[in-house]
Amino acid sequence: MSYAIIETGGKQYRVEVGRFYDVELLEAEEDSKLTIDKVLFVNMDGDISIGQPIVDSASVEVTVMRHHKAKKVIVYKMRPKKKTRRKNGHRQPLTRIMVEAINLSGTAA
Repeated sequence: MSYAIIETGGKQYRVEVGRFYDVELLEAEEDSKLTIDKVLFVNMDGDISIGQPIVDSASVEVTVMRHHKAKKVIVYKMRPKKKTRRKNGHRQPLTRIMVEAINLSGTAA
């Protein structure tokens, strides 16, 4: 089982080939292919590569499936005994990506 740990949008994700993930909004068209070069860790069937902080010659090829929004988060602030209430909502924009390949020194998983 091959997997990698990548960084995108200030967050780290453990990704595997053939699975999709929701990440922070990427500036790319739908059905376009991207290469993510910020790879922190790669496990290719037991062959482990750890970056300091990034693994050189490692990349992850992804396909942008669609752009959407996360579920709404309600932010409710209240000051007791003051009749002060404030209610806000937030929906985070996300991008769904499909991992096509994990490359390490020219070999793909």
